[in-house]
Amino acid sequence: MALVPCQVLHAAILLSYCSILCNYKAIDMPAHQTYGGSWKFLTFIDLVIQAVFFGICVLTDLSSLLTRGNDSQEQERQLKKLISLRDWMMAVLAFPVGVFVVTMFWSIYIYDRELVYPKLLDNFIPAWLNHGMHTTVLPFVLIEMRTTHHQYPSRSCGLAAVCTFAVGYILWVCWIHHVTGVWVYPLLEHLSPGVKIIFFAAVTIIINVFYLVGEVLNNYIWDTQK
Repeated sequence: MALVPCQVLHAAILLSYCSILCNYKAIDMPAHQTYGGSWKFLTFIDLVIQAVFFGICVLTDLSSLLTRGNDSQEQERQLKKLISLRDWMMAVLAFPVGVFVVTMFWSIYIYDRELVYPKLLDNFIPAWLNHGMHTTVLPFVLIEMRTTHHQYPSRSCGLAAVCTFAVGYILWVCWIHHVTGVWVYPLLEHLSPGVKIIFFAAVTIIINVFYLVGEVLNNYIWDTQK
């Protein structure tokens, strides 16, 4: 009974992310024409991660339906690989990166929006699209965690993967500054070199904490049901 609603849910969320990405890419913003394009923004990278993740969820749902009642061991193996990939993406990317983007964006926005989302962007990005990029990610990923059980990797492997992503993105931001002389986020312009190092270390720690929160929440939801 639960499989059909989950299928519809996954498909609906995937379509919403595709719509958000298409509308975002259609905006003619000066920042999109500079070095790195949209890929220099963690928000855009997160949207791609979420879209790919829910695309894998839809593919897993379809494969599960097609293999139901089928005794083919090869199809069963392929389905297990899809489920493993889905669970890994949820644990390492979709949850920690999605929660990080939402919490960090709105925390800094409330403090001083000019540091992360200058008022000038209101001329390019409508309010509904802003919330699609920075708000709905959180309820979507929480709904997914509540409706589908995900098998987390070992904690050491999971944290290593999250650290790799975080450090990789930090190096990418630093490289863009090296090439263009401009920081991706206005906030970084106001920090001294020493404070930047502390800030980047704190960001890495926070995203690892969100990974642990996801693991604990997933275990709590499904262990309680068991």
